[in-house]
Amino acid sequence: MYRGNSSRLFPMIIVLIVIAIAIAALVSAGKAIFGGDKGNTAQTDAGQTALLNTAAGNSVRMTVRGPIVADEDFRSYRISVDASGRNLSTYSGYISQIIDSKQLDNNTKAYEQFVYALDKADMMKGTALTGAADDTRGICATGRVYEFEVLQGGMVVKRLWTSTCRGSGGSFKGSVDQVSKLFLDQIPNSKALLKPIDL
Repeated sequence: MYRGNSSRLFPMIIVLIVIAIAIAALVSAGKAIFGGDKGNTAQTDAGQTALLNTAAGNSVRMTVRGPIVADEDFRSYRISVDASGRNLSTYSGYISQIIDSKQLDNNTKAYEQFVYALDKADMMKGTALTGAADDTRGICATGRVYEFEVLQGGMVVKRLWTSTCRGSGGSFKGSVDQVSKLFLDQIPNSKALLKPIDL
């Protein structure tokens, strides 16, 4: 009698183990298929990690392009900030001839506060586009295009963009007003410097 129970119990244990392994395999497969966009999470993490890195050679920048008009009338500007300096440059034409430039010193503590404020304002919120979807040529011909970049050693780690035109939302999903204000506030009298280009 004891042997009979034992011989029936052993196959049941084997069946339960096989079922448990099958369920675990299904759960793993489900996570792999439906578990979210892990590539985008890794990219976001890389952008955010680079944003919060205040080591020498790391920087952030914002570029704003105006409406697409005649070369003589086209205007844009760029603000670049790193741990040692801040720069605002205004440009004329599509080959970016400098109209004016203001260079200021910076320090690591100030840069750290700035990039952490950018992080809290979601500067790296969004998934960088690729190929034709990331081509901003001709985008928002009657408005402005904003590009936000994090760089390490002069190389772009992550670039997000958006525009003021409907249907051209781009890759940036944060608040343009909040992030652009943080950049503009890094340059005293930035509004006066930008007034001549009238964006």
